[in-house]
Amino acid sequence: MKTLERKLREISPARRKKIRSRARELAAREMSLRELRHAVNKTQKTVARTLNMGQDGISRLEKRSDLLLSTLRNYVEAVGGSLTLLAQFPDKGPITLGGFGEIVAAEEKGKNKRHAAHAR
Repeated sequence: MKTLERKLREISPARRKKIRSRARELAAREMSLRELRHAVNKTQKTVARTLNMGQDGISRLEKRSDLLLSTLRNYVEAVGGSLTLLAQFPDKGPITLGGFGEIVAAEEKGKNKRHAAHAR
């Protein structure tokens, strides 16, 4: 019986490169937040610590189907990534939408200042 490593060595380097590229492409198409977290080897507990919330909160967040952009951005950053928004149209390539991260970050800073003022 052949091991996976032995089988992969039998494949030409060019073919292995194509296989790796296709695997990355398929993996990049769509992942749930849970799958994303698993892909980068993070636990719910680790992400929860980064976001200053409980593990149960991460579990609930991963099951939600509707998130604020700021929540999604924070989650993606907590697992080590950055969020980019793409708009896709028939007959055109993907278009990267900009400005959302800056707007959300500015709104959060304003909220934090208001919360701090109320806490005093």
